[in-house]
Order: sequence, then C-alpha cells, then structure tokens
Amino acid sequence: MRHPTPHPAMRQLDVFVGEWDLWAADRTVGPVRTDFAWLEGGAFLAQHADVDPDTSLPGEWATHAPFPTVTLIGYDDTAEEFTVLYADGRGVSRVYRGSFTDRTWRQWRSAPGFHQRLTATISPDGTTAEGRWEQSADGEEWTTDFDVTYVRAGKS
Repeated sequence: MRHPTPHPAMRQLDVFVGEWDLWAADRTVGPVRTDFAWLEGGAFLAQHADVDPDTSLPGEWATHAPFPTVTLIGYDDTAEEFTVLYADGRGVSRVYRGSFTDRTWRQWRSAPGFHQRLTATISPDGTTAEGRWEQSADGEEWTTDFDVTYVRAGKS
C-alpha cells in the first residue's frame, strides 16, 4: 500500500523519534517509557507512553495516572501548525494545537474551565527535553500542573 506524501514541516519532529524515559513531578513519577515513531511514511508521528506494571506511582498519580497514553501528531497546512490528538487510559480524549520552533515544542488547548499548555525544550545534543504542563480555568491566569523531563532511553 502506498503512503501519502508527508508535509515537509513534519520532518522538524525527527528529533523526537525513538525511545525516551519520561519523568514528572520533580522526578517522583517515572520512568514512563515513551516511544515516538513515524506512521504512514512520515505523515503522522505517534507517541505511546506507559508505565511498567511494577512501577509504584506516588500520591495522586497512583489513582489518577493517565497511562497508557497515545498521541498522534499531524500538520495542518492551512493553519501552519501541528494538530495533536490525545487519548489515555482514563478514557480522556483531547485535541491540541502545536508548534516547534528553536528546539521548543509547544502544545495547547482552550476548553471552557480547563485550558492546558505544554512547553518543552530539547537539549542541543538531543538526549533530554525539559518542560512543564500548565493549566488555567480562564486562559489568563496559569499555574504549573507538573514538570516533565524526557531522557533518551539508555542515557539516564
């Protein structure tokens, strides 16, 4: 079967491809194995994340952890931004918008009563990404939800 021709903007995301260990909440949560892989000849980037069943999660994470998660990233050439589809083990499904500039991934959504955004910057050597998720009830006053650190598998 033939694949669609990927939009050239998708190639910016090559830096994500591979396996990563995700750490969150000041490294109290993790490692969460995260894999980024191309689908349909590079038309989409898929991210899958899950914890090892033997991993003990702290506090709120133990009862409200989203794992497993899947994210599909594509490019909207009319809006000139990425579209991110997200689903998780809690039955949550969301649509985000995204951008990638100067090694910084931004992902955001606006929803009544619950706005979210992620900002994560990849290190120059491509072995780590540091960032944080933020949330807002009104889209104006933001608070940190939790920090995230991605470490290339085998580099921690």
